[in-house]
Amino acid sequence: MAGTDEGLAEAAALRRGRLIHLLFEHLPPIPPAGWAAAAPAILAREPGGVPPDEVTDLLAEAVANLTDPASAHLFAPDTLAEVTLTADTPALGGQMLGVIDRLVVSDTRVLAVDFKTNAAIPPDPALVPEGLLRQMGAYAAMLGAIYPDRRIDTAILWTRTATLMPLPGPLVAAALTRAGGP
Repeated sequence: MAGTDEGLAEAAALRRGRLIHLLFEHLPPIPPAGWAAAAPAILAREPGGVPPDEVTDLLAEAVANLTDPASAHLFAPDTLAEVTLTADTPALGGQMLGVIDRLVVSDTRVLAVDFKTNAAIPPDPALVPEGLLRQMGAYAAMLGAIYPDRRIDTAILWTRTATLMPLPGPLVAAALTRAGGP
């Protein structure tokens, strides 16, 4: 039965991630005083609903990230949420598709941020799982094709601790290369 328990734990983790993403997508335009009132309706989009105690827990995690000085800028009105990205990247074998959780675009820089709700958080970018580094490397390559005149940066927002972890460009590029990219 261990496989069943692991499957249930994985399904619960994926569900939690979806719910946190919903809050990050829909709460920022609402004034902070209205977040607690808005959260149940936002989370009601989840099939089967979300119990009130879970709403409270999820909202607390979202608010910690939305108000943390290190990550609050990711949720500013001029940022983009859940950006579907398609780019022709010949070095990666043609056209690629991805969905970036948060995209911050300025005249000189583009920052792609992925949200992760994992309970275990690596203490250093070099210890981030290979698949995540490869994913961020693919985002950087796609964004580089779209914004060739800007610096491209990637980061992971570990939501459990409201930790924004910048990922060095060479680290994500190397992971992508190991996967058969440029």
